[in-house]
Amino acid sequence: MSFYLSVALIAGSVIALQIGIMRIFSVGSWAHFGSLVVSLAMFGFGLTSAVMCVGKTWFEKRWRGAVKAALLLFGPVMVASNLIAQQVPFNAIFLVSDPTQKWRLFANFVLYFLPFLCGALYLGVVFLKAQKTFNRVYFADLAGSGACGLLFLLAMYVLKPDDLIVAPLLLWLAGTLLWFVAVSDRRGLAQTIIVAALAVAGHFALPPVLGIPKLAVSDYKGVSYARKFPDAKRVYERATPFGYMEIYDSSYLHFAPGQSDNAAFNLKEMPSRAYRGLYIDSDGPSGIIKTLPDTQTAYFRYLMMYYPYVLKKNPETFVVQFGGGLSTALALRAGASSVTVAEGNPMVLNAFLTDAELKAFTGDILGDKRVEVIDYDGRLYAARTQRKFDVIDLALADSAGLSQPGGFAIVEKFSYTREAMRNYMRALKPDGVLAVTLWNKEEPPKSVLKLYSTMVAAARDVEGQDVANRFFVGANYLSTATVLFKKDGFTAAEVETLRKHTAAMSFDEIYSPGFKADLSLLEPTLQGYHDQFFYEGPPPDPTGPGAEEKEASDSPPPGAPADDKQEGASDAGPARPKVPATDLGRLWWHHLINGGIEKVADRYVFDSRILTNHQPYFAAYIKVHDLLRFTDRLELVQDEWGFLLIWATLAIAGVAALALVLFPVVFGWRTIFSRYPGKFGAMIYFLCLGLGYIVTEVGLISHFMLALSNATVSASVLITGMLVFSGLGSFMSERFLDRTRSFMPKVFLAIGALLIGYGFLLDPVLDAIGTLPYLVRIAACLAIIFPPAFLMGFPMPTGMTMLGRLGKDHMFLWAWGINGSFSVLGAALVPVVATSFGLPAVLMVGGIAYLVAIPAFFRVLLPLPGKPVAA
Repeated sequence: MSFYLSVALIAGSVIALQIGIMRIFSVGSWAHFGSLVVSLAMFGFGLTSAVMCVGKTWFEKRWRGAVKAALLLFGPVMVASNLIAQQVPFNAIFLVSDPTQKWRLFANFVLYFLPFLCGALYLGVVFLKAQKTFNRVYFADLAGSGACGLLFLLAMYVLKPDDLIVAPLLLWLAGTLLWFVAVSDRRGLAQTIIVAALAVAGHFALPPVLGIPKLAVSDYKGVSYARKFPDAKRVYERATPFGYMEIYDSSYLHFAPGQSDNAAFNLKEMPSRAYRGLYIDSDGPSGIIKTLPDTQTAYFRYLMMYYPYVLKKNPETFVVQFGGGLSTALALRAGASSVTVAEGNPMVLNAFLTDAELKAFTGDILGDKRVEVIDYDGRLYAARTQRKFDVIDLALADSAGLSQPGGFAIVEKFSYTREAMRNYMRALKPDGVLAVTLWNKEEPPKSVLKLYSTMVAAARDVEGQDVANRFFVGANYLSTATVLFKKDGFTAAEVETLRKHTAAMSFDEIYSPGFKADLSLLEPTLQGYHDQFFYEGPPPDPTGPGAEEKEASDSPPPGAPADDKQEGASDAGPARPKVPATDLGRLWWHHLINGGIEKVADRYVFDSRILTNHQPYFAAYIKVHDLLRFTDRLELVQDEWGFLLIWATLAIAGVAALALVLFPVVFGWRTIFSRYPGKFGAMIYFLCLGLGYIVTEVGLISHFMLALSNATVSASVLITGMLVFSGLGSFMSERFLDRTRSFMPKVFLAIGALLIGYGFLLDPVLDAIGTLPYLVRIAACLAIIFPPAFLMGFPMPTGMTMLGRLGKDHMFLWAWGINGSFSVLGAALVPVVATSFGLPAVLMVGGIAYLVAIPAFFRVLLPLPGKPVAA
């Protein structure tokens, strides 16, 4: 029992370290890099297996020493690596322009790779010595990993991100002590206690003594700005699995998204020190506005989010996401008779409902008798409620990341999808208004174009093809844009009222019923944006002087506006506007309403596909066929480094996986592999298992965001459920070893059918689950995971056990390495497939991988020459 518990706890420590590093990256830099930790951990397993395969004889002779060294190093190395990594910070914004940033990032990956290497060495030696009982050891490995993942989730309520490394450290300590109990090594017990004491002291004592941070937050994350304000004061702090939440107070905090410049000239009294900043995982701020006196209420009128209240008096309002409470405060001050407000993050609700100081600052906004609180995502409430609203407000929900410098995260934005928009529209009264406000800080425009296309597509789903009079759009250049949708269409009087308000606020009118766009601007606008990135000079004139005779100054620089007077335009025609982003917005709406948007979108330099539940990504703007064209001009698309990174990671993972698979073959072909039959089939089999399992796991994490609404919780629940249930499957697989030929193909077929079916059938089920109490949601999600995860526990231990029983010792280690190596590739493949083809395609890849494994499985069962055939 001590042996199996040791395996479980050390494997659990590896999983806890993975999730912990993901959280450290999320808080300290950007979540993109945290998501790569899965690949990093799997690379450790792949490298270890490759080395052990070639040096099998050495490890068999010195297995006790190898295990002892790995265990005694694991704890101290994870602490040392984390502390050193925090002293080598990198700035993601300058990854392209500053070569040293790449080396800093590489240093971070190497440092965090080292503890995984120690954990992989321990598990690799254990697997080597337990080949013929692999099912049981693998069960301990998977079940322990899953259970410890759940324990780590609970630990996030107790430990701040700075100290999350303590959780895997404690698991390592318990697992190491149990190992030395199992092998009766008293000296090892004493050494473990000494090493653990040094590791704990290193984490807690060294930073204050040396004046170094335990968690270095990038200077370009939102909270770093707040912390540097001279009068900054943190007034609230809480760590949970839903994020690390901080609230700062400072006179330097001003958060008025889309506010008209005219406010400063027309308001008699501007609010002073009106905002606090809410930061989650160092990102933000979301503005928390204090309760304003009646003399300052007019302030709200100058915000773009005020648009629906220009038309609606005393409305019943639904605020899709509470956030920092600005939309709710605006609705109440605009005279809403009732405000139903939803918030999917229980940590945020808890702060505003229970913290006395915060309640005093906001006037207890959620305690207002007109306010009803919904404690789950607003998009889910809109889909289920029978109530109808005068105003539905979706203002800057989940879009803080779209305003951050340094790139756009490849994260799911389900609140803005076509399906969500349809639900909002259906929850309106016949004359109700849906108002969606999004950050508009991009030049060239990107996210707003996706929003425009998505809302028009949703409107046509609900109201039919003729939606021309149902929209009004205003924008504040490089600030925010607001799209209004009215269910029964805007009357001429309402359009005039909105246009007057737009003019009074000095906003840009992008679209209104009857609006006429200047179509002569389409060609120069599209060409101008194209040339901004791909300008290669003017085409040669066959009748004019050669290109070498033409002065460089004769041609406009890339991205420069065309001449004021367009070719073919009449003298009375309008001059070339100075803001092409505004022109493009107007032209975009013209073609959305009147047809032809597909051709415009195809010519536009960036991808503008609509958001759906299957592809809920604002990011991923670079078109796949343009990826190579951007390789020599990356400095022009620094806001797209998140998307480019997933492609770079896939390329690196592919090379690494291939190298790790071939390393043992190259160095051991003549002495090892030349006498083993079924080599290629075995490689395909374990390749499919590694790829299929990790693709399914990571893909389901994104899917389950629909119900759980939080990436960290979704990852923890999925990892826990998958590993525990797969561990049970591994344990049960031992009963079927005598009839593997007939039984395993049925298992593969069932896995393939379940995964492919889940890809297309999960969404409505998860939407329904998302409205339940949170613990019930988690239980329901675990129940959904159980069938495929349980069955996915059979193939790996069955294949490995059969290799052990057939005497293919070297191939046993090689197979384990192939599984780990292609898990590296699978983790990198998921975001590429999801952004390009959608989340169902991810699960289809997983399902197909298990189906391809069926014929390969029979190659695994080929015996050595002269040996009997496996059952």
